[in-house]
Amino acid sequence: MTVDTTRPAPSPGRIATFAALPVALLAGLVAFWGLGGFPGHADKPSAAAVPAEAPQLAPSPATVCRALVAKLPDALGGLARRPVTAGAEQNAAFGDPAIVLSCGVAQATIPPDAQLLGLSNVCWYPEERSGETVWHTVDREVALRVVVPKAADGSWLVNLSAPIVATVPATAPGPVHC
Repeated sequence: MTVDTTRPAPSPGRIATFAALPVALLAGLVAFWGLGGFPGHADKPSAAAVPAEAPQLAPSPATVCRALVAKLPDALGGLARRPVTAGAEQNAAFGDPAIVLSCGVAQATIPPDAQLLGLSNVCWYPEERSGETVWHTVDREVALRVVVPKAADGSWLVNLSAPIVATVPATAPGPVHC
């Protein structure tokens, strides 16, 4: 019995498909990467520092703010930490557009009918402004402010709660409650 070992030559269409497949796969991966599809790519820190103010703090609030900023993560839910223009010991920024936390700010004036939100053991007063929401703590010995651009949402506050609770002492409940 003889076995025919000759195979028919592959068709030109099959050769073209096998040649085009790796090129298409490579092009797709490059496009996916370019659009931020791989973790960490879309939120790499910008070279520019985020504007921040750094008022002079008394020794006790300064100590609390340094402890808080030191406890903050390098990334906030995938948003990379960025440098700030002033007060790196009391300010932190994440992502682009930046979410900016400021420690040791003036206590916010809270309207009597304000809606307060308790998020992971921190009580917040949200103040809507054009293009951003400014969140103020109402239950901490040292006042905090977090500016969240409209492009983001307030859910980032939950990621900040653990370091806040760990480093910024809570005040006794006042006339407003979360």
